[in-house]
Amino acid sequence: MKHTSTTFLKTTLVAASLLIAAATASAQSVIKIVPQADLRNIDPIWTTAAITQNHGYMIYDTLFALNSKMEPKPQMVDTFTSTPDGMSWSFKLRAGMKWHDGTPVTAKDVVASLTRWSKHTSRGGYPMMQRAQSLTAKDELTFELVFKEKFGPVLEMLAEPSLPPFIMREKDAMTDPFQQVAEPIGSGPFIFVKDEWVPGSKVVYRKNPDYKPRSEPSDGFSGGKVVKVDKVEWIYIPDTNTAVQALISGEVDAIEQPPYDLMPQMKRDRNITVRVLDPLGKMGHVRPNHLHPPFNNLKARQALQLVVDQKDFLAAMVGNKEFEKECYAVFMCGSPLESNKFGEEYRKANAEKAKQLFKEAGYNGEKIVIMQPTDQQLIGTIALVIAQKLTEAGVNVDLQAMDWSTLTTRRTKQDAPGPNSPGWHIFTTWWTGIPMSNPITNAPLVTTCDKKNWFGWPCDEEMEKLRADYVKAGPIAEQKAAAEALQKRFYETIPYVNTGQFTAPVAYRNTLKGVPDALLLVAWNIEKSR
Repeated sequence: MKHTSTTFLKTTLVAASLLIAAATASAQSVIKIVPQADLRNIDPIWTTAAITQNHGYMIYDTLFALNSKMEPKPQMVDTFTSTPDGMSWSFKLRAGMKWHDGTPVTAKDVVASLTRWSKHTSRGGYPMMQRAQSLTAKDELTFELVFKEKFGPVLEMLAEPSLPPFIMREKDAMTDPFQQVAEPIGSGPFIFVKDEWVPGSKVVYRKNPDYKPRSEPSDGFSGGKVVKVDKVEWIYIPDTNTAVQALISGEVDAIEQPPYDLMPQMKRDRNITVRVLDPLGKMGHVRPNHLHPPFNNLKARQALQLVVDQKDFLAAMVGNKEFEKECYAVFMCGSPLESNKFGEEYRKANAEKAKQLFKEAGYNGEKIVIMQPTDQQLIGTIALVIAQKLTEAGVNVDLQAMDWSTLTTRRTKQDAPGPNSPGWHIFTTWWTGIPMSNPITNAPLVTTCDKKNWFGWPCDEEMEKLRADYVKAGPIAEQKAAAEALQKRFYETIPYVNTGQFTAPVAYRNTLKGVPDALLLVAWNIEKSR
């Protein structure tokens, strides 16, 4: 009897523990988001891909962040001071911050991270650190930045939201900036669960129990990042119709980039909110390869610009006047530096003139490789339309289909295009308006001649001189004059081609409360009701 009673007791305890575990698991709050793309590359300093930057915001943190008024506010930084002339800055980190491995965040981590970030000419840190004399850790929490040449927008660069200086552990930040870090260990509000990451299917993040949010209320990207759920899952659904049906049925909670053609259906559903988080929007983008013929020749780039009619691209990409507008301002329409000067000759497409310019550039019917991401509706559409327009101008187009992660890897290759070569002539993408609206952070405008600038690698010393003039500019009137000089030079050299400005709403179920106005769909400060 004693043996039987003991066995019964053990069985009862095991059953009870299983029930408790099951109840705990079911009580976990999980937000399921359909991201804009599949996450394949996990180093947000190595790549400019937006999906990887979003991943960076989940697991890393930044020194400063922009509030809803686009003002830089401290994030990891507790206090900071600068000399009256702005040539010397001292920053003290918040005490008690920890990496996800439990070790403390130190000033040495910051110095290594900013140094690695600044090696990419496409980042705002490059022009900043070119003018710096020293960047040093003074003690465990304090670092100092001293300039040899005046650089005004220090805080703006540290708060830059689209290609930010995510702070990494010193040993990770010592990685070659042109190679990916091996271990994504951050100090941010969520922990990347690498063992549950299934590329092409799912990314899992869990709440960081050691994260200490700032005390200020959330405001844009700034303020307290208070995590109110246990877990966030990115569920990759490449078919947009399937993704929308999953949102309507409640299988997922949000879609980061829902399709425009199904927007009316989602708006009619009382359980769904469709909302623009970034009113400035994005800009469609065609990037030619400046290293190889024909686009190493200005006449071919002029021809490329001449085949683009923004109305046609916007109609194919968006097809909804509520979310689209033609824009020929290099620094975005609706920004402080907006200008409609220059480039008038390119505002009406002319296939016949483009054909003549290609001929003058020495083009003789060679295949032009255009990379088309089939799992990115907007970007893939731009590729399809530019392929059609070039074909109409007599170009022999080789439209190569691939997924976005393959494209973002292949676009780094500088090989000459040809049979069995990873080389390419054109890829398409879109850029967020905030970085594009500033000559310092407009990555595709960088024309350094070292082949280390953003993919496509344009070379124009005059453009770089004009960007340097902008950095030195004082009041807004001087900045606008410098920006107009850059816009004039842009249309003289054509480093890339814009295909129109648009806003991209997010869609989420009304069970999500407190979705921040943070330019993109972040997961902190959101509550999920049952």
